[in-house]
Amino acid sequence: MTAAPRLVVHRDKELMAAATAARLITTLVDAQSARGHASVVLTGGRNGNGLLAALGSSPARDAVDWSRLDLWWGDERFLPDGDPERNHTQAREALLDAVPLDPARVHPMPASDGPYEADAAAEVYAAELAAAAGPDDHGSVPTFDVLMLGVGPDTHVASLFPGLPAVRETERMVVGVHGAPKPPPTRVSLTLPAIRAAREVWLLAAGEDKAEAAATALSGADEVRAPAAGARGRSHTLWLLDEAAASKLPDRP
Repeated sequence: MTAAPRLVVHRDKELMAAATAARLITTLVDAQSARGHASVVLTGGRNGNGLLAALGSSPARDAVDWSRLDLWWGDERFLPDGDPERNHTQAREALLDAVPLDPARVHPMPASDGPYEADAAAEVYAAELAAAAGPDDHGSVPTFDVLMLGVGPDTHVASLFPGLPAVRETERMVVGVHGAPKPPPTRVSLTLPAIRAAREVWLLAAGEDKAEAAATALSGADEVRAPAAGARGRSHTLWLLDEAAASKLPDRP
């Protein structure tokens, strides 16, 4: 049985980003020391990109062997390659272009100007994940060291929105998302089974507009109604909040 989520509340979003960057560096260094490599699933949005920017400015960033780090994405807006709204584009600008990554270990989701429609793009990404999974992994995705998720005001994580078919998926690891309630409507996303393959899942929420979502998800809500409630890691689930996002929690840490 998965342990209860752990909560860490920081004074503001800037401190949350800096502290989470330090936590991520330590986790990746430990993983590389233990296994020779590490893997992380990135998230977009203001908190995900704020974390990457904080990571880039950290004096400890070079403790990570970037050449032995695998990067994946939890979801992507199905837009042309290089579009400024793509999570991959924003991640490159925030951090990735400034560190010595091995290009073969960077795994962006397919773009809309490629040869695939969204559903086929999801199948391609699922096949790439399956090819990277080893005999010690749990199923058809690697056991990610850290999988990060931003939490939307409606409790969505990745591109799993309340009530839409993607959040109900129990078999496929990656799906195309159609009719998303925020633009763009077409996306590609990991599913909850893929998310739950990670050793650690970190959920990031900052700002008053995330307070109701955090309180709902942490209250034990049904994951179809509140997808963030279904996001959990195999070993640890960590909620990283600022004071504003934690303001409606009934029991503060």
